[in-house]
Amino acid sequence: MNDDQWVDAMNAISEVVMNRPAPIRAFDQIYMRAGDMVRQAVRVAEWASGSSLAFIGDGDGIALSVAMLCKLGIVTPGPARIKVFDFDERIVNSVRRLANKTRLPNIEASLYNCLKPFPEKGAFEKFYTNPPWGESNDGSSVVVFARRGIEAINYVGEGMVVIADDPELEWPRKVLQKVQAYAIGRGFYVASMEPRLHGYHLPEAEHLRSCNLVVGSVPGMARAHDQDTIEEAQLSNFYGRSKEPRVRYVLDRARPGRDRAVEEDYELDMWEKLR
Repeated sequence: MNDDQWVDAMNAISEVVMNRPAPIRAFDQIYMRAGDMVRQAVRVAEWASGSSLAFIGDGDGIALSVAMLCKLGIVTPGPARIKVFDFDERIVNSVRRLANKTRLPNIEASLYNCLKPFPEKGAFEKFYTNPPWGESNDGSSVVVFARRGIEAINYVGEGMVVIADDPELEWPRKVLQKVQAYAIGRGFYVASMEPRLHGYHLPEAEHLRSCNLVVGSVPGMARAHDQDTIEEAQLSNFYGRSKEPRVRYVLDRARPGRDRAVEEDYELDMWEKLR
């Protein structure tokens, strides 16, 4: 990517960042930093080039970032089809809003909670997910999201799982092992792993980064023996310690002027007297 393309890419990503809703930490929504989003969008676009790609959740806005960079010609041809599945209606609407505003082709979004059976099994060739990282549940939350991704490709294809990666902490290694074991048990193998690749807006742990874990199906070894229902044990601490998934959907309260501040977001401290 040359200097002009980098500027174009950063400008496009700034549109995505301005468009995405504020994160809700109660649901472990923690957003990736803009520079890392550019790099990630390029990687995802190249990895999924020509494929139908399902996003199992996408608070970061990587799906829109991929679509924007492909439209600019920074990455070609990119995915043939992109669909975001998210339980946060604000995110679903943000995808639709920017796609309509910038006339992005081949991208759509649908309201979906990963605790329900996946609605379009086998409709995709690749999946992407950056789920709650599972520090407090030994990776069960990651497994649930990865499971729905594997269902989206009907156990045949590839998936990219973005997951915490820090060699100085014990829990990310345990989660990585659990997710890899789950994928291998379903007839997949670890195709690649890019360590410590992304940073996040996380003031209490600015050092914490994530990796890209890519898993691919082994021909003839698919083991689609999961049930649609989620076991009760997998729900414990789903979004962090003592945070069970009691919310089915986050609904959007539509309001005008999303590109500018509204009075509910701030208060004014007035001069007592003008000079």
